[in-house]
Amino acid sequence: MARELIDLHIHLGGAVAPHILWSIAHQQGFKLPVKNYQEFVELITVRPGRVSSLEDYLAIMHTWTEKIQSSPMAIERSVYEVIGKEYRGSDVTQIELRFNPMKRNLHSELDLDHIIHAALRGMDQATLEYGVKAGLIFCLAREFDHHLNSIMLEKAIKYRNRGVVGIDLAGTEREALELKPEVLAPYQDLYERARKMGLKTTVHTGETAGTGAEGVISVVEKLNPHRIGHGIRAAYDESAMKLLKQREVILELCPTSNLQTKAVEDVKEMAHIAQTLIDRGVKITINTDGPYLLDTTMRQEIELVEKNRILTAEQIDQTLAWSRQYSFIQ
Repeated sequence: MARELIDLHIHLGGAVAPHILWSIAHQQGFKLPVKNYQEFVELITVRPGRVSSLEDYLAIMHTWTEKIQSSPMAIERSVYEVIGKEYRGSDVTQIELRFNPMKRNLHSELDLDHIIHAALRGMDQATLEYGVKAGLIFCLAREFDHHLNSIMLEKAIKYRNRGVVGIDLAGTEREALELKPEVLAPYQDLYERARKMGLKTTVHTGETAGTGAEGVISVVEKLNPHRIGHGIRAAYDESAMKLLKQREVILELCPTSNLQTKAVEDVKEMAHIAQTLIDRGVKITINTDGPYLLDTTMRQEIELVEKNRILTAEQIDQTLAWSRQYSFIQ
């Protein structure tokens, strides 16, 4: 019997099919730096060997996919298409789709509420048609100042009864690590207010190769999130894993993403990380991150993990149970 899958960590910017983005780009009159559709697919897809770091991966998403999605029409269609495709292709019956609405309003040329309403319309239509559960997570950005991130939080609060289920903090940690622990100070009041207003919280941390678990520890201690996006560096630090277990902070693992961005060396290291975390009592989930950008699906993620013995079949079933238990959609 096929498993009903759930995806807790999927970015809208990396999840829309190339043919949909191609269509949206032409509808909006974008001038693309390619001659045909085949070249466009290569432009927006992270094939093996095309990226050498997380920064390379993010550059593709920020430069093209997010730009193409920057209008109410584009965002509504994008959200609708992603939810439908994940259900049809991988039997994903519950999905938390995350994005930054402020990166879809053309630097304030478009009204932010119109972007958000469009996303909610797309989600409502998809959930009605396919009978799945879905929720939106708004991403705060490390490269934004406190004022911009506070606006994003207030929008999340405003729409928390309409389908916005939480906030995230996304973006590379490279600059953050250079600024020492005080880099998290600007987000403490935002995360405290989010929890107070009934929103769930997650944070991207512990993802970048070559860094330690300090980011994971600082995030847990200072921001107290319900979940962490990636967090794989914690597997190399006993104190970090102990803290995650004690606080019951759930990790959102994204195997293909970590392999493609060179956050892990190979499937052997991915298996070591996953097994170490489980052995220490840290709860993990399996997710896609960006299906089309990474040329994967939720079904392929499960097959990757099982085929390469990253997790046993029983452990995979447990991660899916944890995904439903700790989903922000209740």
